[in-house]
Amino acid sequence: MGERSDCPFRFILNNRCPQMTHGAPPTPPTPLKVFEFSAAFGGGHAQASDALSLALARLRPDLIRVQGDFVSYLNRFERLWTLDLYSYWLEYAPGGYRWFYTWTDSEQEPKFITNTFSYLGLPGLLRDMGVAQPGLVLSSFPTNVALADTARRRLGQHFLNVLAVTDYRVHHHWARPEADLLLVANEEAKAQMMHWGKRWGLDERRVAVTGIPISARFTPLLDRTPQQVAALRVKYGLDPDLPLLVVSSGGKGTYPTLNRLIGVLSHLGRPVQVVVTSGKGELGVERVGGAMIHRTGYTEAFPELLAAADLVVGKAGGLTVAETSALGVPMVVYEPIPGQEEYNADYLLRNDAGVWPRDPHTLRRALLSMLDPDERARYSQATRSVSTPDAADRAARAVLSGLDSGLGR
Repeated sequence: MGERSDCPFRFILNNRCPQMTHGAPPTPPTPLKVFEFSAAFGGGHAQASDALSLALARLRPDLIRVQGDFVSYLNRFERLWTLDLYSYWLEYAPGGYRWFYTWTDSEQEPKFITNTFSYLGLPGLLRDMGVAQPGLVLSSFPTNVALADTARRRLGQHFLNVLAVTDYRVHHHWARPEADLLLVANEEAKAQMMHWGKRWGLDERRVAVTGIPISARFTPLLDRTPQQVAALRVKYGLDPDLPLLVVSSGGKGTYPTLNRLIGVLSHLGRPVQVVVTSGKGELGVERVGGAMIHRTGYTEAFPELLAAADLVVGKAGGLTVAETSALGVPMVVYEPIPGQEEYNADYLLRNDAGVWPRDPHTLRRALLSMLDPDERARYSQATRSVSTPDAADRAARAVLSGLDSGLGR
């Protein structure tokens, strides 16, 4: 950022200087208050929101962050028919969720579903936004941007209403006319968003291709050396010479395949070490067949553990795909969540950046193949080619540009 010679450094903001008058001190910029509106339907939504807000804070040190979670605003009845039903589907009836995902991915989706987005949990949001008085609302879940717009109209507020799409395919639910700015993963996702937006005249300037925002803690790990990888393994009590697989099992423990997956990993015919950072079960280290299983639970060390891995195996959440591709760690997808994660997996396959075996026998063969150094290096290069490591910074710049150009209402 270039410094203006006629402006005191401490008042420079986005390469602009506040209006100065002779004999009077410069007026500092008005702080920007952001309402981070995530949803506890999985860790990815909150992580994307946090990554984007921190990137904004690096560009706007005056940023004031206020946080809200959609699930916390739901009453008991609303929670039963949203989060509880979703969790039940994933754990016991994934086919039911696949049907719902497909049924609602249409312009003919019943209005009683799409209109509901604007009112679920509204009383709690009205309370918090009435106090916060934000100039910017960042949503990372489709329901939230519609709900924020309802609050905006009810409270008579004016702000930029932003939606960050955290999947590689734009389902109909992500296409929200209430959003002033839509942040998408790639050009393909932008085309999908523009397709949905034809019915309300979506202006292309309101769709920014930024990538899916990931934490800045991944940045110093992007160009790690083999020696640094070995040091990371030693740091966390792992064998520096044994293949390391990190299991992607979701932040909520709703991955019913986890035990079957560990069963396959323990009978590969070669010793491996496996890190499970979430899911259900006792924490600690145990040997299962030929695998040493490290169950850590949720840990702030996840970026370093991922950087130390040879492969990631399991679910294909949008944030997981974004993080693994940024680090160049190949992904073996196995029994992803129906719908959005299947499309994320398909995105990897179409770009030769991962594999998706459909049964235990094929999974075992795929893992053994991917553990070959030459094969892994080939997939690692392809994985990096579809990554956007600086997505959070790109998204932050798009948001500030939206504010400067008056996209908000």
